[in-house]
Formats: sequence, structure tokens, C-alpha cells
Amino acid sequence: MNLDVPAVFIDLSLEEQAVELRVYFKSLGAEISEEKSPKGIEDDLHKIIGVCDTCFKEGNEYEIESVLNAIVSILVLIPLERAENLILAFSEKLTKAKGVKLGNITLRVLWLLFQSLDERCPMRYHVYYHLIQIAKQVDQVRCVYRGIEHLKQQFALCPLSTEQMQKLLRLLHEVLLSCKESDLAAKVMIELLGTYTTENASHAREDAQRCIMAALADPNTFLLDPLMSLKPVRFLEGELIHDLLTVFVSAKLSDYIKFYNEHKEFVHSMGLDHEANLKKMRLLTFMQLAEGAAEMKFETIISELQIKEEEVEAFVIDVLKTKLVRARMDQATKKVHISSTMHRTFGVAQWEQLRDKLRGWKYNLARVHQAMNTVVTAPQSQTLVM
Repeated sequence: MNLDVPAVFIDLSLEEQAVELRVYFKSLGAEISEEKSPKGIEDDLHKIIGVCDTCFKEGNEYEIESVLNAIVSILVLIPLERAENLILAFSEKLTKAKGVKLGNITLRVLWLLFQSLDERCPMRYHVYYHLIQIAKQVDQVRCVYRGIEHLKQQFALCPLSTEQMQKLLRLLHEVLLSCKESDLAAKVMIELLGTYTTENASHAREDAQRCIMAALADPNTFLLDPLMSLKPVRFLEGELIHDLLTVFVSAKLSDYIKFYNEHKEFVHSMGLDHEANLKKMRLLTFMQLAEGAAEMKFETIISELQIKEEEVEAFVIDVLKTKLVRARMDQATKKVHISSTMHRTFGVAQWEQLRDKLRGWKYNLARVHQAMNTVVTAPQSQTLVM
């Protein structure tokens, strides 16, 4: 969906445009007079916005969008100090549009308003917040939100307060999850938790819990170690939610089963699916077993992952689909040959391993370079003359 729309230029005064809008909404049955307000254009626009949702019930899509864009064209010409409440009222009205068609229209109209406001205008935050709400209704969040860096660029000339950013990131996380954008949602939540400091990390308790539960419940999130370093998550140390995260970060399937047997009510109270947890822990346990191993016997997989022999092949296929492990099965020898695996945690040992590997590559490249120089500088053999 393309949100970019051409600018609308109308060769009428603001008062004349307001009168035309009054007449139009009156013709749709709205409770509004056709006469302009003696109080001025702001009062006209206040009354027009109050009934603008009347057009949601009548007219074709092009007509509805044109009328709403006409309101935008007036809004952006009113001095900001007198337009703030009008912008808020208009944004809230558009979020109430029902259905995909109307939702797409209001999304484009509100995007036009957002783009038309000066980049230093503080009202852009409120418009963007309502944009995200509409995007959720029509499953078009990617049209508005394109990543953390893009989000920050939108407000570069009018930085958001910490409270505003936290409120916006919470909404984005909720919307991205509802739109099945789990990867983007995880990055948003990590960004949200990163807005807290050591001094106020205790106030992020609810956000930290929501972050952990979303990560554990997401079937496509396997690398959970980065969460452990976040201050609000560290503040939860000693609580069951932190213990459960630790299991998913570094423990094996048997450890999860032990935790579940001891804390069944807690796991279910958090809205987690035990069978889904078992599936993820089997994948994570396989990753851990595969680290540093060239091959793995079927009997090891059966024992460690507590599955039947006839389930091994399907399980390994599921592992390969995640692209976390590169391997191939050898049914004849009942082994899995492992090429590489992603680490579940990346600590000092993994950094040292990476350093040693890079040093090895550097040494080998130096030898190749030296050998090539030897070939290039070697004296050419003389050509035999017959």
C-alpha cells in the first residue's frame, strides 16, 4: 500500500472552503449549519471535524478521501497554537473508521497530515500515534513503521520525551505482535527497555515481563541471551520469570521439564503454551549439543530431546528450517553431520573462539598472499628457439 498522495491545492479562501464543507456535511444529514461561524475559522473547523465521520456512511471512496483531505488542507494552514486541539480531535475521529476500505482511506489521510506538518512540530507525535492505531486495524503497520532508525528520523528535529517514546514503543510492540511482525516487535521491546536507566529500571517491571513473555512465546525467536543484559530484566533476578528466561537462554530440555513440573501454575498464568515451550526447548537443546560437535548420533537426540526414533528425521528437518544449524542426515549410520550452528549465548568463550578463527583466517590469507607474490616475481623461463 502506497501512502504517498499528491498535495491538494484549492483556489478558495479558508472561509470559503469551510462553508463548502459545512454545506456538504449538511447534505449528508449532519447536524451542522451551512453558515460560517462568527467566531472564525477555528470554530468552523471544530464543528466540521465534529461531524466529519458522517461521510463514512455515505459517498464513494474517492469522495470520502477528497473531503477528508480538504480538512487537512485547512488544518495545516492554521497557526499551531490554535490548531493543536483540532489536530487531536481530527486524528481521534479517523481512528473510529470501521472496515478495511475506510481504514485504508483514513490511514492515507492521516499520513498526509503527518507529512504536511512541519518537522519541528510537536503535534507530529500525536498524529503518528494515531497512525499506528489505524495501521493495526487494517494490518498495514509496515507502511508507517519501517524500523527503529526510521522512527527516530521522523522526530529528529523535534525529539520525543522519554515518556512519549516509551508510550509509542509500547503501542508499536502491541501492534507489531498483532500483525505477526514478531522480529520487529522484539527489536521495539528491546529499544523500549533500553530507555530505562539503573535509577528507574524498577519502574520497567511490567515492560520487562511483557518483553520476556513475548520472546518466549514467539516460535521464531531463539536467541534470547541479549535480553539478559537489559537493566529492567536484570532487576527481575530471583523471580520465577527471570528463572524461566534463564532456562531458555542456557539450559536444556530436562531443566525446563523440571521447572515446569515445579511451577505449572506460574507457566500457565503467564499465558505460555507448554507444548510450544517443549518444541522450542528441543530446538535450543539441539543447538547447544551441536556447538563444537562434528556429528551427533540419533540415540543422543532421542535421549536428550526425549523423542521417539521415528520422530528424529522430522525433528531434524524442523531444525534445518530455522537456519540456526547447518547439517545433513545420514540415515544409514543414524547420525547427523553438523557443518555449523548459531550459539545460544555469546560470552567470553565465544569471543575467544571467534578471535582464534579470525587469526587463523588472517594467517592463511597471509600465506596465500606470500605464495602468490612468489609466483609473480619468479624469473620467466626462457623460450627455446628452434
